[in-house]
Amino acid sequence: MPWWGLAAAMLGANVALWGSVGLIRLAESVLTRGGDPALCSPGGPPPEPAARDRRSAPGGGTPPRRTGAATAARRAGPGGRLTTSDVAVLIPAHNEELVIADSLRAIMALVPPRNVHVVSDGSTDGTVQIARRSGARVMSTRENVGKAGALEEAISRFGLVDRFPVVMLLDADTRVQPGYFAAALPMFDNPQVVAVAGCVRTARDRKLSLGGRVLVGHRTRIYAIGQRALKFGQTWLRCNATPIVPGFASLYRTRVLPSLEINPPGLVIEDFNMTFEVYQKRLGKVGFTLNAVAVTQDPDNLHDYIRQTKRWSLGLWQTVRRHRPRANLFTAMVAALLFELVTSSVLFFLLPLALIVLLVPDLDAQVLSWSPFDDLHLAVSTHVTLTAVLFGVVLPDFLLTCVVAVLERQPRLLTLAVFFPFMRMLDAAISLYSVPMAWLSVSNGRWNSPARRPVGSALPAAALPAAGPLAGGSPCTGTSDEPGKPAKVAEATHVSG
Repeated sequence: MPWWGLAAAMLGANVALWGSVGLIRLAESVLTRGGDPALCSPGGPPPEPAARDRRSAPGGGTPPRRTGAATAARRAGPGGRLTTSDVAVLIPAHNEELVIADSLRAIMALVPPRNVHVVSDGSTDGTVQIARRSGARVMSTRENVGKAGALEEAISRFGLVDRFPVVMLLDADTRVQPGYFAAALPMFDNPQVVAVAGCVRTARDRKLSLGGRVLVGHRTRIYAIGQRALKFGQTWLRCNATPIVPGFASLYRTRVLPSLEINPPGLVIEDFNMTFEVYQKRLGKVGFTLNAVAVTQDPDNLHDYIRQTKRWSLGLWQTVRRHRPRANLFTAMVAALLFELVTSSVLFFLLPLALIVLLVPDLDAQVLSWSPFDDLHLAVSTHVTLTAVLFGVVLPDFLLTCVVAVLERQPRLLTLAVFFPFMRMLDAAISLYSVPMAWLSVSNGRWNSPARRPVGSALPAAALPAAGPLAGGSPCTGTSDEPGKPAKVAEATHVSG
């Protein structure tokens, strides 16, 4: 195989295809929006912060909560723009006391605190207490039902479909950045858009070992290239087909939620399935902008990295198994993605074995006299050479790191570049392992979160403001008489803010 063939296989046809589509989208945006590629819907940005909503209330206080009927009228209002007051935030959490305080503080700086809802799924730490003291509306599931089950139950018990036109599904370790809603909400001006995917960035405010920096740096590369070269093009409204609206910080029109089977049996994660349901049931399109940024914690140890990557890969294949192919663009996109995923994984999985076969004779030429190894070496060297690997794999991978270092303004990534090809080999092995497991195993969807690290700027739990049940307008709270036991769900009763 020539070096350019290896380079093409490493970079991928999907990157070339959707990267080109993304450039067309960017050009269209520059020509029609005065150089702003973030907004793909007509009109200007919406009223941005929650502070403006508060100032608009009588007497300068917090505006009254809309009832279900008022919200429905708001949805149908002529020319009405969505604001942060129209967004319900739903945070599923399982033992997230180390990170949830900072996440709550970040989102409550952007949306009215009464709009923030937390569902604790079998937490045995201080997650519930921290969420209550923040002023969020809090409930607990009766038992550990998994993230998808907790979301499904909370959407129903909090009455989010009737009370809000849009819901944000937010992971407990995610900090939504200022400007997220100013970039994301205008996309809903287009009635075809039923979901908006956030732009993820990995947290950089932790002290990491060398191994942790390699893992986080590798994820930074994946996010930077994947979102710019794939998702930006896949979410152009003229040819819209993306495999996932990531659950770390995503927006959905609440009117489509009853049509989604959020918690089908046998899936390890929910966000692939929810996205497939949007497209396969023809509910609408998915929007995405690089300016709707949220920061999340990625694993900083190898055990958690492998476990999380395995769950993501398994979740993709389980979702593919569940949904029958259709004659549409989405199915074609998924088929091309899966084909390239398998072929590139096979390539990277076999690459270290090929390198060993090519390098061993340089260390000991006598091995070529061994009949089995001589035949193997001849077969490998006929198709792959060290020069081809250097120019087709090593150099393009390093150039990718250079591009990401510039885009993310992280020159220190260059010092880790030597490790990234090995991370791709690890990802390839995990990907190939997940293919048969998707058909041989059944997942229960229970929580399997990586170890959390306290954020450097996070307040300790005791520093959060105290708030009683009415101070946060909490419609659904749980109590427990036994330490360490999940709180039981109380009946939901709407309380005016």
